[in-house]
Amino acid sequence: MPRQAFNASALIAILAIAGAGPPVAAAGSGQSPAAPGAGAIEEIVVSAEASLAARLGSVGSVSALEAREIAAIGATHINETLNRVPGVWVARGSGQEHLTAIRSPVYAGLGACGQFLYLEDGIPIRPAGFCNINNLFEVNSEQAGGIEVWRGPASAVLGGNALRGALNFLTPAPAGRRLSLEGGPYDFYRLAAELSFEQGGHSLGVAANGMSTNGWRDHTGYDQQKLSLVHGADLGRWQVRNTLHLTQLNQDTGAFVSGFQAYKDSSLRRSNPSPDSYRDAWSLRAASHWTSAGWTVAPYARRSWMEFLQHFIPGQPVEENEQTSAGLMVGRHWEGARHTVDLGAQVEWMQASLLEFQAEPLTTSTAFNNAIRPQGVHYDFDVDSALYAVHYDVGFALADRIRLVHSLRVERLRFDYDNRGLDGNTRDDGTQCGFGGCLYNRVADRSDTFDDVAGRLGIEWTSAGGHTLYGVLATGFRAPQANELYRLQRGQDVADLDSERIDSAELGYRAPWGSVAAFADRTRNFIFRDAAGLNVSDGRTRSQGVELALAHDRAQHGFELSATYAVHRYDFTGGATGGEFIRKGNMIDTAPRWLGNALWRWSPAEGLASELELHVQGKHYINADNTAKYGGHYVVNWRGRYTLSERATVFARVVNVLDRRYADRADFTTFDPGLYRYFPAMPRQLYLGVTLTL
Repeated sequence: MPRQAFNASALIAILAIAGAGPPVAAAGSGQSPAAPGAGAIEEIVVSAEASLAARLGSVGSVSALEAREIAAIGATHINETLNRVPGVWVARGSGQEHLTAIRSPVYAGLGACGQFLYLEDGIPIRPAGFCNINNLFEVNSEQAGGIEVWRGPASAVLGGNALRGALNFLTPAPAGRRLSLEGGPYDFYRLAAELSFEQGGHSLGVAANGMSTNGWRDHTGYDQQKLSLVHGADLGRWQVRNTLHLTQLNQDTGAFVSGFQAYKDSSLRRSNPSPDSYRDAWSLRAASHWTSAGWTVAPYARRSWMEFLQHFIPGQPVEENEQTSAGLMVGRHWEGARHTVDLGAQVEWMQASLLEFQAEPLTTSTAFNNAIRPQGVHYDFDVDSALYAVHYDVGFALADRIRLVHSLRVERLRFDYDNRGLDGNTRDDGTQCGFGGCLYNRVADRSDTFDDVAGRLGIEWTSAGGHTLYGVLATGFRAPQANELYRLQRGQDVADLDSERIDSAELGYRAPWGSVAAFADRTRNFIFRDAAGLNVSDGRTRSQGVELALAHDRAQHGFELSATYAVHRYDFTGGATGGEFIRKGNMIDTAPRWLGNALWRWSPAEGLASELELHVQGKHYINADNTAKYGGHYVVNWRGRYTLSERATVFARVVNVLDRRYADRADFTTFDPGLYRYFPAMPRQLYLGVTLTL
């Protein structure tokens, strides 16, 4: 199959030639949020309607990363940014691949991405039911005007898929002209640019960045480009804000390295057992936000395409998927002396398709695997969907310092599925596989509808000194993903799945110095693949934990600490795919009890700033049987910058200062029983760059 993509490099080159520069939030700008003299750096202006926490109230655990902090991090991967938030772990894969955990284990599988909702200015970046487990590489996080992290179920406030949490990326409004150039090891280069105009009551901001590297492991290079445009104007009584986001990724993908603690082996950790693996993807999203006198109206449209080699599956089939979707969100806000009311509605439509094709016969596995995983088409289907939702969010002052919040959302999601291949589990030419038939089963045409309701009830008390006590009861849901419904294996002609649901309770305390939150939740209708290879929704899980965030700033020093202790367990007994057996009370795999991040910021002189970071991940089981473990790790990073003049700042970063050998992700596969496998983390890296104001 051809590797397709549009090319955004030309757009970035045009910006650079025109003398544009990166936004304040541009990747690698090296600006420290705690640095003296920081006021000389232009602020990113974020419109109030883009912030969901400001608009809908933040009773519960909502963290915010500001543009300056995002810029100071200068991340080359989204996990460097989000791993400093309590309760959050983004496990890095190869290149820009990743798996996400928000107050949860790291989930993998067909519908794991449905556990979380990713938004851009309050609009989901993907249609309901057709997410991508690596969705975050479709967002311009490097130049975000801010990132809001909602921990715990937020379906009642934000929509389905916010089962365990949500991320809302704010589009910046760039100001001025800036250019940032950066270089690092393994032929890493990055260009980030910002450009803004104002004319006749209209404003236009452009933010773009592109990076390229050959990769530190064999055949793991990638090129990535991202472009964001924002236009603002007042049209009569309406304030209008239009956004356009384009992203592109072309990467050669590294596979797991196998063997116990293979990430410590000098040769294995740099190897790539699947040198032909790749992932090509692009996305486009456009939205128009209209606000006036309490009204918000936001039409939007999205398009994405992706093709990748499934190196983690015997036979290594290629998957190609694409979706085109559009929708409309409408809201109305009222505010009185003692109450606020928000009413809203959403409609959304999608057309999507998926093709899985194995180019060559499988001959290197067992006789059983070789027979049931045939060459040719495995799946080939179209799926259309329609989503309809109504919701409200009400806040009421019970007393001068006591506020009650209640939210409710009702949502309907309908799928219409069309199989473009032969029904059943034959080869694509209709012939039978040995050993009882082919593994892949193509479902006959059908329709499925899911109706879901989620609620939230919260109360908070705020003191005159800015201290807040709160409690929240919340429910959440996620409808099954199209992959879980229609990508079945032999023995299953219909996936009779229910929407996954969660019930959660949280108590918390917020103060000027930080916050602490304790939570407990239970999920039911947990969707997984059982021992017979069937997609089922009869699993249960339970979790409880404590999250802590502390911050203290002095004249030249700043300290921050985030820590999480959480226990995630299976709440049922049964077999899982690949021969694993789940016992009630077992720890869920890939769920460290401890996660921590500590920062020390030091600004010894005017224009000079540095940041030392310690990130800690605890030991954890890496299989459902709880027989295999990863021992955890810690890593130290350093970032610094020096302002040469009003027009020039130089910056540097050292990632993995101590050159520790650890794994970004550990796994225990049952394709070859007893086999440990890992994504080894990068060794020590030094990045140097300069930001120019033009």
